Amino acid sequence: MEEETLYSVPDTDLDLSFTSCTSTATERTFASSSARTSLARSSLTLSFNESRLSTTSNFNNSTPTSIHLRPHRNSDPNWSAIKAATTLSSDGKLHLRHLKLLRHLGTGNLGRVFLCRLRDYDHANFALKVVDKDSLSNKKLSHVEMEAEILSMLDHPFLPTLYAHIEVSHYTCLLIDYCPGGDLHSLLCKQPSNRLPIQAVRFFAAEVLVALEYLHALGVVYRDLKPENVLLREDGHIMLSDFDLCFKADVVPTFENRVHANKVGSIIKNKQRRCGCFGSVFKRRDVKKRQSQLEEVVAEFVAEPTTAISRSCVGTHEYLAPELVSGNGHGNGVDWWAFGVFINELLYGTTPFKGWEQREHTAQYSIDQRCEVPRGG
Repeated sequence: MEEETLYSVPDTDLDLSFTSCTSTATERTFASSSARTSLARSSLTLSFNESRLSTTSNFNNSTPTSIHLRPHRNSDPNWSAIKAATTLSSDGKLHLRHLKLLRHLGTGNLGRVFLCRLRDYDHANFALKVVDKDSLSNKKLSHVEMEAEILSMLDHPFLPTLYAHIEVSHYTCLLIDYCPGGDLHSLLCKQPSNRLPIQAVRFFAAEVLVALEYLHALGVVYRDLKPENVLLREDGHIMLSDFDLCFKADVVPTFENRVHANKVGSIIKNKQRRCGCFGSVFKRRDVKKRQSQLEEVVAEFVAEPTTAISRSCVGTHEYLAPELVSGNGHGNGVDWWAFGVFINELLYGTTPFKGWEQREHTAQYSIDQRCEVPRGG
């Protein structure tokens, strides 16, 4: 296990350098996507001096609603640590001097992520995503802004909590949950044939499904579902990550009455099928009575951004839906396509549209070819 190294710095200055962290794009990254390609920088120096630079934070004692607006996560012990730190702060805000970085966790397309803790609160671990805005194009800057906006909206056990959003000079810092279990792709690589038992697939698929439904209820289309972006919390539950490829659309949640077959009706229907090849003769009132027994009206909550539309081709090539590859416009359906590919990879250790080596051919393969489900255990 890698030994943690604490870097002690003065309260008014945070100056850390991490070198030799350059990584390259993986095979699973689509060429036209802005996701998963790492920054082509061999080192990043974080040099903040809060005596000279202005900072902003989402936490202020005069506006405690930033904590109470998240009722589903307000029992999280990390909130207690955040609240204690801001209470002791001279201006009631969370600053970078309140954080101590432990180690570098990884590098993404937009920035770098560090494991950190609040000073004097060693029981609370956080992930700090640091984005150097000077190194990004205008398009990628818009992705940073979108991710910060979406994170600020979330209040769900399977999605990250944004504890603080700090702007310092040309850096954007997002303080979110730390998941010590790694990601689901790493877990798959440790399994026989890179596949999970059916019970585990049901568990992870159910939690990802609930997370996607919540995002869609907010009008958010995720567009980046894959095992690498499904992180594992300390308690074994999942947390989706990386929201820079999302886009938002209007959604109007409604209740719709839908007709379903009930259990009693299913039993009656099966009995009718066994009455013989000519069936049974019933009076008109008996037919209506039996039909009412066969059906049940259920009110369902519907909140899908069905009007969402985008023509950006982003994502991971093996998970791209046909309408996304075609460039003719796509909506929330791309997430459900990716969800099916996700389940296939958990079950069989591979995606259904693997295709040839070239990423472009693999994407086209999902349009031209039929999906063949592997047979056997």
